[in-house]
Amino acid sequence: MTQYADVAEAVAHAHRHEWARVLAATVRVARDLDLAEECTQDAYTKALSHWAANGVPDRPGAWLTTVARNRARDLLRRESVLRSALPLLVMDDVAAGPEDVPDPQEVADDLLRLIFTCCHPALSRDAQVALTLRLVCGLSTTEVARAFLVQDAAMAARITRAKKKISAARIPYRVPDRAELPARVDAVLEVVHLVFTTGHAAPFGSQLVRRDLVDGAIRLARNLRQLLPGSSDVAGLLALLLLTDSRRDTRLSDSGELVLLAEQDRTRWDAGLIEEGAALLTEVLRSAGATRYSVQAAIVAVHTEAATWEDTDWVEVAGLYDVLRRLWPSPVVELNRAVAIGYRDGPEAGLEALSPLQDEPALSTYGYLSAARADFLSRLGRWADAATSYEEALAMTGNEVERAFLARRLEEVLGHLD
Repeated sequence: MTQYADVAEAVAHAHRHEWARVLAATVRVARDLDLAEECTQDAYTKALSHWAANGVPDRPGAWLTTVARNRARDLLRRESVLRSALPLLVMDDVAAGPEDVPDPQEVADDLLRLIFTCCHPALSRDAQVALTLRLVCGLSTTEVARAFLVQDAAMAARITRAKKKISAARIPYRVPDRAELPARVDAVLEVVHLVFTTGHAAPFGSQLVRRDLVDGAIRLARNLRQLLPGSSDVAGLLALLLLTDSRRDTRLSDSGELVLLAEQDRTRWDAGLIEEGAALLTEVLRSAGATRYSVQAAIVAVHTEAATWEDTDWVEVAGLYDVLRRLWPSPVVELNRAVAIGYRDGPEAGLEALSPLQDEPALSTYGYLSAARADFLSRLGRWADAATSYEEALAMTGNEVERAFLARRLEEVLGHLD
């Protein structure tokens, strides 16, 4: 019998990499998001015992999809479930499909249908993100609640309301027509970007990076690129994700401690991702010029082009943030611009640029603002003020890796006060 620990890891791996595909394929049969989610969860539960007794299948995703879809068919044969579930999701000529597992292209299409359903404009942006994290990325309700800094019960109610709205408004389970795509794709891109950023710097937990979310967001962006090969916004987002993720393996030390950009081993950055991302960025800038995502990608590209931290062109970085703040006004953009100014013109200038942001409500619980102030204050030798800012940052930071880093910095600053 296969060791239970090995099976548990195989199921966990399948959950990270196959959840969205299994759920999306099951929706085609169930025609109801709740029923499809229930059947998908059942499939993963059955996998624990079945794989322990019979071994992990060669194609875990295909096995899970077959079990989930068959479970949905069994439930739909019950007349009461059929009457209540079948009318809820408008399929727009998307048939349930044969008994066997759908081919890869069908699965990709199902995934895109699920994404566009979760990101329908009839839903609020918070609901769109919450549904995508819950259904497409497979996060638990608790994990989604933590990402939004709300209570579990409140998030569960929000997700339930969003699902009910999909049913009540008869939101179709389909990829929009070409004519509708421009108006719909912006919301999808923003959600994919939020999924990536949530994984790139996880707001809570013991891991700095949620690899499942990062990988899932990149897969979604690649799928959108196939669907919309001429979209500069899609290409710009994919470039941004690839260039940012190229540094993934250097962001932690061998002992699991946070490594800042200035201290990362740049020879270990993923050259393949950098090359692919740079090529996409060049394509976008030549065809469409500056867009929100292409400018963000260009900022990351400046860092990837610098051989060392000291070689970073902070004049260019700050200038790109000036462009970005016009294209995408945001308190976080202003914060990052202020940091760039601090590295371009010195810590006093950085503090001055940060000062107006201290009264920004959206940043009132954003630990990175206090951390940036603490860094500039430390560079100026203002140790007591730096200690206060590090303490504030610690109080607003939920990720354990980042907390450990801030605690070390605080200890260093306090050492100067002795």
